[in-house]
Amino acid sequence: MIGILGGYGAVGGHAARLLGRWGAGPLRIGGRDAVRAKEFIADHLPDADAHEAAVDIDDDTSLAAFVRGCSLVVHCAGPSYRTSERVTYAALVAGADVVDAGGGDHLERIGTAVGDRTALYAAGALPGLSGLLPRWSAARHFDTVHGLTAYAGVLDRFTAAGAADYLKGVLGGANEPLAAWRDGARRSGTLTRLSGHRLPYFVREVTAHPYLDAEGERLARDLSLTHGSWYTAVDGVQLPAVLDAARGLDRACAVAGLCRATALDTAGRTPYVTLLAQLDGKAGGRPATSTAVLRAPGIAPLTGAVTAVAALAVLCGEVPGGARCADAALDPVTAVERLRAEPGICELTMHDAAIDELAVAEEGAL
Repeated sequence: MIGILGGYGAVGGHAARLLGRWGAGPLRIGGRDAVRAKEFIADHLPDADAHEAAVDIDDDTSLAAFVRGCSLVVHCAGPSYRTSERVTYAALVAGADVVDAGGGDHLERIGTAVGDRTALYAAGALPGLSGLLPRWSAARHFDTVHGLTAYAGVLDRFTAAGAADYLKGVLGGANEPLAAWRDGARRSGTLTRLSGHRLPYFVREVTAHPYLDAEGERLARDLSLTHGSWYTAVDGVQLPAVLDAARGLDRACAVAGLCRATALDTAGRTPYVTLLAQLDGKAGGRPATSTAVLRAPGIAPLTGAVTAVAALAVLCGEVPGGARCADAALDPVTAVERLRAEPGICELTMHDAAIDELAVAEEGAL
């Protein structure tokens, strides 16, 4: 039995549809409203072995009843920073493995409880796929790598839960603005914000916010990078202003502000996710630079798809026991290729050029 918390929501619904299409199951679709869960199954999983179940994550008895009998619990309800650990412990008591679209803030503490079971965290798009994509490129196209430049751009509306998790990630202790990876170590204050920045595959100029988080540092160490630079590419005028003010606001006001800002920035525009990952290294014994470009039609479908891919890997026995983040635990080639195989999830192209070169070429073509 696969129990999906938030199983009819924006992220969980996409994960459930893919798992149902792949023949995984039986599926237990959980949320606060059993009627909505039943309607979701009728509309989107008519041929799958699935049933609905009402569950309140904040109620220990309700959560324990939901996870009972599950071999895998897929956590797609938010905000994950508040619910991830309690879901993990409930699943472990029930003898189930865990795949969480978010979470992973306290891996050492959780790892002690997980033992030989498998628990995957940050199994979404950002973080998650943002770490898998450079690993995929390194495995497929390079002998060795020494440098990475990455941009992640999202134009989409926040839900309240999504905004809360985004704020936790942006303002959390592991995320350091303006920091970069230089000479094999984290360096504070290395980079500056780039306003009016032109990037390939972005229709408008963006504000590029540099940062270094736990996923980036893990990636830098695993790939033995000497330098790495990560940016969030913000396409819109409302969101940057709210982000600047967020540190001085209480969480509820900041979440509401983010939801309003993204609603205004996306008004009349088509949502998208664009990831750029430039790697510098050697291929065939010669210096090489390549840029991977991944585009998707929205953050929720992409996050749900990555979560489903992570769940499938656990079900197939491809992930060892223990508590890990998905970008480091999943085989990047298998994970990315599974995403590419699903129509409508994402498009992935490779260019033997740097990001700046692509931007110049694209501008010249226009």
